[in-house]
Amino acid sequence: MPIPGTPSRAELVDHLVKTRIAGEVATPRENNLSHYRQLANGNRHYWFGLELGDRWSDEQDVLAVMAERVGVNDDPEYRYGQDTIDPELTVGGLERMAARLRKAADGQQRVLFATGHPGGMLDVHHATAAALRTAGSEIVVIPDGLQTDEGYVMQFADVAVLEHGATLWHTHSGDPMKAILTALEREGRPLPDLVVADHGWAGYAGQHGVDSVGYADSNDPALFLAEAEGTVQVTVPLDDHVVSPRYYDPMTAYLLAEAGLA
Repeated sequence: MPIPGTPSRAELVDHLVKTRIAGEVATPRENNLSHYRQLANGNRHYWFGLELGDRWSDEQDVLAVMAERVGVNDDPEYRYGQDTIDPELTVGGLERMAARLRKAADGQQRVLFATGHPGGMLDVHHATAAALRTAGSEIVVIPDGLQTDEGYVMQFADVAVLEHGATLWHTHSGDPMKAILTALEREGRPLPDLVVADHGWAGYAGQHGVDSVGYADSNDPALFLAEAEGTVQVTVPLDDHVVSPRYYDPMTAYLLAEAGLA
């Protein structure tokens, strides 16, 4: 591992399970349920830049969506131990995302990439951005001088990130994406046609009315609820920070091949 070249669908499913990107993932059941409860109780840290109102105030409704769209155990009495992500749902999400990327390439659309999980997902987004640029899409360059309460909003390798103390920062917040979109509007520049992201970057973009696709872990329900409601177009379930970022390379290769961007 990682396996060379572009895997077949079956090979990718096997790889996802072996690397614990899907299958029996590292995130424990009790952590998943705690996050579902926090979201249902109105803790905006878990809303990922979305406005969920009181539509998801029952944590059992949240669990039902996560069982359907992620593959976690659907038994509300199962409280502790191992939980799962269905690798078939991961690959299905990649295929749906690939279709939207193909549309962006065919239309030479403006695409913005961003990550709140740079330790795991930065290269996935960078490789996708490079493939879209080669296909003729415009990769949006963010305005300079942006910041939020957490830090500075920067762009590295075509991917918007949060920088704090000379370190790329893990964040769930939608505020960095809000800063970018607000600044683009203020400067009279067009908004992206598509945002490819994760965490609050993807959530806020969708809430703002921009087409948004992204990745999310089994303990991050907000984007899956947004997909269920149509606010976010695609959410791919995966463990977003496994042992090595190289483990995502076969997944990225499959995504780009499905999109006709390889």
